Amino acid sequence: MIATVAVVGSGYMGGGIAQVLALSGRAVRLADVSAEHAARSRDRIIAEAHDFAGRGLFPADAGDIVAAAVTAADTIEDAVSGADFVEEAVPEILTIKHDILRRISAAAPPAAIIGSNTSTIAISRLAEAVAEPSRFIGVHFSNPAPFIPGVEVIPHAATAPDVAGDVIALLAECGKTGVEIADVTGFVLNRLQYALFTEASRLVEEGVADAQSIDLIARTTFGFRLPFFGPFAIADMAGLDVYDFCYTSLSEAYPDRFAAPAALTERVSRGELGVKSGRGFTATPPERAAALVAYRDAAYRAMADLVRDVGPAPIDY
Repeated sequence: MIATVAVVGSGYMGGGIAQVLALSGRAVRLADVSAEHAARSRDRIIAEAHDFAGRGLFPADAGDIVAAAVTAADTIEDAVSGADFVEEAVPEILTIKHDILRRISAAAPPAAIIGSNTSTIAISRLAEAVAEPSRFIGVHFSNPAPFIPGVEVIPHAATAPDVAGDVIALLAECGKTGVEIADVTGFVLNRLQYALFTEASRLVEEGVADAQSIDLIARTTFGFRLPFFGPFAIADMAGLDVYDFCYTSLSEAYPDRFAAPAALTERVSRGELGVKSGRGFTATPPERAAALVAYRDAAYRAMADLVRDVGPAPIDY
């Protein structure tokens, strides 16, 4: 049972993670470079929780819950002593993370799970600084932590088999979706995110469209689908043979950027074309196609209504 947790690093990400854990009923100890810094961060996240509650983003009593659950520790060692789970959320600099992880693992109970909120550094590299690395795992929240539901859960080669499951269960109790993935630099989220940003930047550099136009296209076309369907589900609905044909055109124009992935061409060669054939990257049978289309249409209509009701973001280009 994970009842007492410590968050080491009380900045914007660490503070948001502390709020999430506190609202799930955990006792949270917050630590930073000094007791004063941790205390100021505690005050900040309590004030934020009251503000979020006032705007209907948190439960009405969220500020009081966070105030009761979160304490500011004098030191990192004090924070992690007796903790069942520790989340490291210090700056994305390997030397800093190694130093902090050494201190955490020296002071935390031997059975405590230690997580890192790193967004790009391989967990195996961070594990070099952890005593008893079998309890160490990546637990990568996205910004803003209170409101983004998905969390990457990244065991390294020496992580004990039950640790990922324990973390995913904790996240579920926090209202989060933990997804276990392999330990590679950048993980899944940032490899996808930066691949998109790279191509978007190339389009600007080539004069195809400006940043405002690209953002508008992204959020009103394929980005509009993503809350409901991931890239493989979208491809299967469109037809993998259609994707294969499009890759032919793209690879002719941009041979260094758009070679068809083997995962796609192998499926097409086997006749696995997506929903219309009953198998592709997903295994949705053709007889469910009508229900899938009905869900899609209703979901997109609801998203259009939400976008209309929320209104445009206050961004200037």
